[in-house]
Amino acid sequence: MITVNDVSLLFGPTKLFANANLKFTPGNCYGVIGANGAGKSTFLKILSGELAPTTGSVDIPQGLRMSVLKQDHFGYDAYPVLQTVIMGNARLYQIMQEKEALYAKEDFTDEDGVKVSELEGEFAAMNGWDAETDAARILNGLGIPTSLHESYMHELNGAQKVKVLLAQALFGAPDILLLDEPTNGLDVNAITWLENFLMDFAGTVIVVSHDRHFLNTICTHIVDIDYHQIKLYVGNYDFWYDSSRLMQQMIRDQNKKKEDKIKELQAFIQRFSANKSKSNQATSRRKLLEKLTVEEMPASSRRYPWVGFSPARECGKEILSVENLSYTADGAKLFSNVSFRVEKNDKIAFLCENELALTALFQILAEEIRPQEGAFKWGNTTTQAYFPKDNTPYFEDGDKTMLEWFAQYSSDDTETYMRGFLGRMLFSGEDVYKKVGVLSGGEKVRCMLSRMMLSSANVLLLDQPTNHLDLESITALNNGLCDFPGNVLFCSHDHQFIQTIANRIIELKPDGIIDRRITYDEYLERKAAGTL
Repeated sequence: MITVNDVSLLFGPTKLFANANLKFTPGNCYGVIGANGAGKSTFLKILSGELAPTTGSVDIPQGLRMSVLKQDHFGYDAYPVLQTVIMGNARLYQIMQEKEALYAKEDFTDEDGVKVSELEGEFAAMNGWDAETDAARILNGLGIPTSLHESYMHELNGAQKVKVLLAQALFGAPDILLLDEPTNGLDVNAITWLENFLMDFAGTVIVVSHDRHFLNTICTHIVDIDYHQIKLYVGNYDFWYDSSRLMQQMIRDQNKKKEDKIKELQAFIQRFSANKSKSNQATSRRKLLEKLTVEEMPASSRRYPWVGFSPARECGKEILSVENLSYTADGAKLFSNVSFRVEKNDKIAFLCENELALTALFQILAEEIRPQEGAFKWGNTTTQAYFPKDNTPYFEDGDKTMLEWFAQYSSDDTETYMRGFLGRMLFSGEDVYKKVGVLSGGEKVRCMLSRMMLSSANVLLLDQPTNHLDLESITALNNGLCDFPGNVLFCSHDHQFIQTIANRIIELKPDGIIDRRITYDEYLERKAAGTL
């Protein structure tokens, strides 16, 4: 059990959260949510002991082992993959190193023999003989093949390193798991495996995630950081979301009734206060009025951007035809013989085990690169807006202010219009004078979405648009794409995002595609059953 006692955190005069009192118990999974900057990752650092709170304490019984998902993707480059995973259990790894050093001694003494015997006993008690097998099982589950287990970490790509560090956190049956964005960079198979692992996990799991489906699947509780407070709720993310909206509406309705009652009493007092026959009633109502207070709605730290795509014209019958596209990069064939036609009202989610293949396909359709084989043709009535996975080229001139950057894409360059548009995307006040070079990943994504909205295109191409976004922005984008009357071609790791938007699934295979006009959940069910 983890007990949080009256924990507060101040950064100078700024209060991040205060007076938090919580208990985290084994067998439960707690999803930590809150707006960007609310303090989710900071709260995990307090729980892990990496950061000391301004007031209060975190109590963890002695003997419990806590495992934390590491964020330094280069910290283990000098170690083999399998060894990196086993290092997740620091004591077990230490025993293995000490044993190896003692057995390697040329002048092995009786004292060394006693020490080795003690280490072997502790090693066996910790299931050390199964360590490599357990580490390999977790790696394979997350999609790191056995052929890479003896490779060094520096030989892996970024996505593979993320999986190895996650395997390290999961290894060795820790009592407490702290996971900050564990699904970032994971493919659907790895996420499904992780969901099953955590649902069977006997210890305490505390996780920060922007993946709504992931939170709904694994969470027994939600820890909400808002209003500078940390509150614990039973249930998964959707239950919390629906309940919180219902509560907000109830408060608004209650306030409206109070306001109406106050107005009624004020009118009565004003009308009859000069009438002696009614003066007693007026006095009683005045006393009642003094007791009535309109409860202010709490100023939530959550802010939802406005995301709405309005095409300047409707598409005709011809949208997009793709014939036998193939593309090779760095000597590796990313895809070949890709052919499909986009029909009116199609919203297509593209899937592939190799993300480079998806990015290449979107770059080809956006006419940023040329295919080695095949051709494609956009319909004459279509206009396209493209959201690239890597938006770095759009922000190369980091000295531009947001207003200057925005003016490049806006037909109305008056400051009043641009301020109004940027304000709806959560850039207000002095924010519009920030240099684009210092924007966060999420802020740059909102800029790119603004650029797309200004285009008034009737076909949207989006390569991983939810990366770097918080839950509120993902929800806003999700709703905006559901409401969009044109065509959408996109790829994403967000299960709920795909399920709620796509009416067609295309999976890129090495020698073609699987193309089904079904929902994402139906696609996953058929794939699991082998009936695609």
